[in-house]
Amino acid sequence: MDTNIQTSLKDLTENFGELYYPTSAIVFYQTTQKYNTKCYTEFVHLDADGTPLSAQPLCKEQAENLSKILTSTDDKSNGFWQSNGLLPANVLYINSAENGYVIWYTKAQRQKLLFAPLLQMENISVSIPPLVWKAYKDKLFVYALAKNRKPSLKTPLHYAPFFNVYENGNVCMGSVQIQINNSTYLENFIQLWESYFFDSYFSHQLGNYPIIKGKTDLKSLWQELSKTQKPFPTELLQPNLQLLENIL
Repeated sequence: MDTNIQTSLKDLTENFGELYYPTSAIVFYQTTQKYNTKCYTEFVHLDADGTPLSAQPLCKEQAENLSKILTSTDDKSNGFWQSNGLLPANVLYINSAENGYVIWYTKAQRQKLLFAPLLQMENISVSIPPLVWKAYKDKLFVYALAKNRKPSLKTPLHYAPFFNVYENGNVCMGSVQIQINNSTYLENFIQLWESYFFDSYFSHQLGNYPIIKGKTDLKSLWQELSKTQKPFPTELLQPNLQLLENIL
């Protein structure tokens, strides 16, 4: 073999990543009897070359370790139910079913809103009310709160005072590309949905329900609020006749 090729191969092997070696295996035994579903499980020790050595029945401790590994793998496929640290204080509820969802709230804040050209409005920075968010992997619901504090099960919900929101709170995301995969942790899941909502263009009211109280329309309200630093006037929020417990 050419010396240069030998050197090249040596350099490649030195750059390999961390290697994993087989140390043990689990073997399942089952009879050929059609109606006998019982099986026997052995834990097999392997030598450095992967050759089977001694075998013993699978003990409780080994079974528990296997269960932890499988649980950890399953958790990664449902990451948005899993916190990357301590559970965020604003998270209210987590439904970890296959089509699960997360409910959280945000306090009153100033936020930049983007508007579609058809509304003939400039993008503005305004005070918005406290909100309750309910997000699945592929859809979002938003509601408003009258009080700037953590809600309880009996806290009344109000219509979110934004365009692009249906009467039931479901948000029309339009052409926004939702890219949330199963390994997204809870904190990123929440951040992504809030970004999708506020970084999209508000365009029109969905339905004929009364979004806010009084004769002021939503467009005029946002234009007025853009001229002041005052908090959002929560007295204008319209109750949607639901409590927080009704959306769990």
